[in-house]
Amino acid sequence: MSPKYNSRDRVMKALNNKEPDEVPVDFGATVNSSIVKEGYISLCEYLDLPAGDPGFINRMMRSVEVKDQIQDYFSADVRGVFPETSAEIEWLDDNVYRDHWGLEWEKNKYYYELRKSPLAGEISRSDIEDYDWPDPASIEVEDLNEKIDNLREEYDSALVLSLPSCFIHTSQYLRGFEEWYLDCAANPRLLTHLFDRVLEINMEISRKILQQAGERADIIKFADDLGSQRGLQISPDFFRKHIKPRFKKYIDQIYEFVDEPKVFIHSCGSIEPILTDFIEIGIDIINPVQTSAAEMAPEKLKNEYGEELSFWGAVDTQKVLRNESPAAVRKEVERLVRILGEGGGFVLGAVHNIQPDVPPANIEAMFLHAKEFSRNFYQ
Repeated sequence: MSPKYNSRDRVMKALNNKEPDEVPVDFGATVNSSIVKEGYISLCEYLDLPAGDPGFINRMMRSVEVKDQIQDYFSADVRGVFPETSAEIEWLDDNVYRDHWGLEWEKNKYYYELRKSPLAGEISRSDIEDYDWPDPASIEVEDLNEKIDNLREEYDSALVLSLPSCFIHTSQYLRGFEEWYLDCAANPRLLTHLFDRVLEINMEISRKILQQAGERADIIKFADDLGSQRGLQISPDFFRKHIKPRFKKYIDQIYEFVDEPKVFIHSCGSIEPILTDFIEIGIDIINPVQTSAAEMAPEKLKNEYGEELSFWGAVDTQKVLRNESPAAVRKEVERLVRILGEGGGFVLGAVHNIQPDVPPANIEAMFLHAKEFSRNFYQ
């Protein structure tokens, strides 16, 4: 019989490609592995637990802080360290806000959607230079050591420290999606200049976070989506020429502050063609492992990359969690544990934030059965 580990040891053992006593699970340790507010309230009602007024860990996606009562019920093994900064938002009316990048977001039924891309249209390098960029020197980061002290005192969880996104998301929002894609083909010099301005600002903010708390976290996380359902958003050549060196610069800064970090990237969709590149620049963990996307079958990922990458997430939210029965969810959990969990290297969770129309019984089936089944699997 396997020895019993605490949550932190369980996660780190898995991430070091060794079999733990049971599969680690994540529910809410990142802004991409939580649940939308309405779904959280429904889950609490189903479990007969008080929901209260959950705070957002990401306003745009409206993903919420998963409270202790839920974390404990599902035996979650990971907690998030979400650095709060002095970067402020401006509310333009009850449903519209402007963030520190100058981007405007308008609430629809469940989320905030981009309303205005301030660098859309015909622009030049000087337009990028003259833009009213946030000043990273003036953006302060809260006392993360106090936050981590409190987490370490209260829980035995592994801690994920979240850094700002690198530059893909923000440059797409600023430029507008259509023109961003056109620039990839027709004006990469302009687009990469925009990349560099965003990257410079986020690296300065990340440096402040890492200086405080990089060595005290177990996992360092950043996000930037590169995949779609059918393939990469950009060609592998464009990635290797224009994105990979900038990602490496961002990751190299992590290594300046953290000795042997576990580097975690959240990147949705079909990203298999560049996983070898991820490994080369120092990425250890991929999330959300969107198994419903092209070339992302768990067998392929484990066989080809499992010695060098760990997999975090993988339970399909598009079809399985949303449409199937609890029995089918349990069957999918067993399949993923057998494939991705063999030999370690797997932290189970949903593929991205759980949506409001996911039945609470399926959420319960996913997390509870992951623990029950994997205890026997790892014996």
